[in-house]
Amino acid sequence: MATATKVQLSLDHCGEFHVPNISTESAAAASAFVYPTSHLLSDTWTQPFAPDHIGHHAVTNVALGAPASSFEDHYNRNQSYQRPPEPIDQDIIQNLHNPNIFLKYLDQERYYHDYVIFFQHEIDKHGLEKVVNEYVLKNDDRANALLIRIMCANDGWLGPYLLAIEKAAAANMEPSKSLADIIDQIAADPDLLSGAIWEEGNGARHGILGLVPEAIVRYASQWKVGIDELEYKTAEMTNNAGSYFRSVLNRNSTFHLLSICNGFHFTAFFAGAAQHPPKQIKFDFYYMHCVTSSICYTTFLRQPWITPANKRRLLQFKGWFDLGMYASRKAPKLLPNEIVDYKPKQPSGWDGIIERVIAHPDDGHASKLVRALKHGENICRPYEGDPKFRVKDAIDSVQASGKPWVRNAGFEEAWTDFEDRPTAQV
Repeated sequence: MATATKVQLSLDHCGEFHVPNISTESAAAASAFVYPTSHLLSDTWTQPFAPDHIGHHAVTNVALGAPASSFEDHYNRNQSYQRPPEPIDQDIIQNLHNPNIFLKYLDQERYYHDYVIFFQHEIDKHGLEKVVNEYVLKNDDRANALLIRIMCANDGWLGPYLLAIEKAAAANMEPSKSLADIIDQIAADPDLLSGAIWEEGNGARHGILGLVPEAIVRYASQWKVGIDELEYKTAEMTNNAGSYFRSVLNRNSTFHLLSICNGFHFTAFFAGAAQHPPKQIKFDFYYMHCVTSSICYTTFLRQPWITPANKRRLLQFKGWFDLGMYASRKAPKLLPNEIVDYKPKQPSGWDGIIERVIAHPDDGHASKLVRALKHGENICRPYEGDPKFRVKDAIDSVQASGKPWVRNAGFEEAWTDFEDRPTAQV
């Protein structure tokens, strides 16, 4: 039985997308490698609260049907950047009930383990649902601080951006624009893109949001979610490239795309179409995270203990985050034909793609990407008609030579170290 201190993956709850016939042996093997890493911190990352990917990798690969024998290999490959947790301080753990103390220690890495123990106690005492509603979704200073850190997997620098957009969106009486239309606006605004500077490193924190925050707030606040359209807007966030493709192709008087656009994520589109020919095909590392996190939002919709207002807020934050992320990498020109015309190196259906990715020796990013893409195809089917999945360069790109991901795809400098494609692919 699963508890606050014991992860027990169940075949009854394999997530939003999973293959059939997952074995009990695989679930048990993965469970053994999820909980231990929640007590470990990254040893080689330079930023505080650097993410640990081992648990994510194990949970994802269970859903994709990985054999039980594979989980230890993946764990061993990634444990080198882990280190033992800091000693706990019982006084601090007790004092974390005080909202002011909770906020005081939140960005200090040495107290990470104290927060872990604190939340284990809270979940044991009150249950997961009450704890999440109180500490993440309550919309007070403490909950907002934690929610924002969960969303950006780091410290709270994203908070002023999201909260400012939330305020501007509430005051905006105009109908919501589509995410795809807003991306067009962002890409066409030279003043906004002047904030994307290669030397800034963190293009979101020190570039776009640091130099031209008003512009991204103005654009992002044009996307809004109504309580009565949660499922539709979740599909839009996950798959809005369909409407973008139609707008592109309608402007060019080409062909009707309903038969091919299903399976595109809004986020997968700008991740997959942000290419730089003749350079080899690569997904942007930061955009990839927008795709992999999209699968969570269908799960949120299915939870009866999350209020419709909080489901709406979570989804809006995600859409706004994605828009900011796209802009922060200098809004690369999106090339639809890079997706539509792509010829997989190993043509196959989903089964072949999944078989390749669960054996891929990385930290789980590729598995999460493929699973999120397949999930997107499933939930967007009601809106797009017959599916024809096209973003099949996901596994090819990470198995190609060189680094598996490009970082900051809108910058010429980001592509310097990548090879040109063979002439036939240009």
